[in-house]
Amino acid sequence: MDLKRNCQRDRRLFLKTGVAAATACAIGRPTRADDVSPNERITIGIMGLNGRGSAIMKGMLASGQAHVAYLCDVDERAVQRAAKFASEKQSAAPKTVRDFRQILDDPSVDALICAAPNHWHSPATIMACGAGKHVYVEKPCSHTPAEGELAIAAARKNDRIVQMGNQRRSWPGIIEAIQKVHQGDIGKTLYSRTWYNNRRQSIGIGKQTDPPAWLDWELWQGPAPRRPFKDNVVHYNWHWHWHWGNGELGNNGVHAIDVARWGLQVDYPIQVTAGGGKYRHDDDQETPDTMMVTYDFPNQKSITWEGLSWSPLGPHDSQFGISLHGTEGSIVIRGNGYVQYDMKGQEVATGSGAAGDQDHFEDFLMGVREHRRTNSDIEGAHKSTLLCHLGNIAYRTSGTLKTNGGNGHLVQNAEAKSYWSREYAKGWEPKV
Repeated sequence: MDLKRNCQRDRRLFLKTGVAAATACAIGRPTRADDVSPNERITIGIMGLNGRGSAIMKGMLASGQAHVAYLCDVDERAVQRAAKFASEKQSAAPKTVRDFRQILDDPSVDALICAAPNHWHSPATIMACGAGKHVYVEKPCSHTPAEGELAIAAARKNDRIVQMGNQRRSWPGIIEAIQKVHQGDIGKTLYSRTWYNNRRQSIGIGKQTDPPAWLDWELWQGPAPRRPFKDNVVHYNWHWHWHWGNGELGNNGVHAIDVARWGLQVDYPIQVTAGGGKYRHDDDQETPDTMMVTYDFPNQKSITWEGLSWSPLGPHDSQFGISLHGTEGSIVIRGNGYVQYDMKGQEVATGSGAAGDQDHFEDFLMGVREHRRTNSDIEGAHKSTLLCHLGNIAYRTSGTLKTNGGNGHLVQNAEAKSYWSREYAKGWEPKV
């Protein structure tokens, strides 16, 4: 969709809702493929090609603004599949590597895309910034709170553009909904409810075996202290192990909580309370499958998160969503749009817009080209990711945390503070 069509779409939203919905036109849309010459395209290397990495590669190529110079994965099957696809979409075939540090060593590369597992997100970002690369990092932007702060420091020290993959920050319909909240259409907004529901299956009981021949298990682990290979971890179930992942809160909760924090215009909480447990399956999963978290902020504002990984029915008949509640009404965000309600529960306005990844990718690529901070700059990304970490820490410790409303740090809780950072494999400690 080009700039003209984007603006036409936004004008339709304006007429539909009676609101100044032409946000995309107002803030400026990224230049499209037709306007970018091959010499102006951003040269990228992509780290991690299973799942999200493959989707990002396809989206970056579809934008017409990026040239994929490197494809990197410790799974040789994934890198071969990706290389075949990319070679058919651009004139020069990308180089394939196993170790992402080869991407950082090439001065012709502008940006690293990190879609490896969570334990890689901040270490790779920090190393890439130090090597002079801009970074698009998948959510969550860190595996621990300390890593998020280091990622900000690395971006600022090296003057690099770092964007997290919370693409709703770039969806026109959600931008419009948040504008309505900020301009007072539902009064003073005091509370946001977020939720995620799914019907995930058991991950079973894994067996310790030798890694498969196609996998470099040593490099897959990278900065994480070494563990034996188990046959039910790669490529997705690592999410449910604290050693590599952040559970459903860090997996899908970060998307919802980010929008809630954006809508309420809050940064750091003063108290975090968590409850729930692992109820549904008797398997190797360590993280909760049923979880409720409450975040209390200064100025009497709160966010709640409900994650239910084994039952698909959520509020408002939606498996994923955010509702924002004000003194004069509410807005419910589902999918790529929203519905506004008055205080009698009557629908008074709706809006929607493009979804997917493309607007977010293009915002990043234009941010690199123009050297400007993007819709999800690393500082804001850290604030939203930190809420997920704090919820997990509360769950793993006393259930309630007191936190500093100025920076989100923990207050007088030695057990909780032990989760602020982590141990690293020798030689992989993040350094700014």
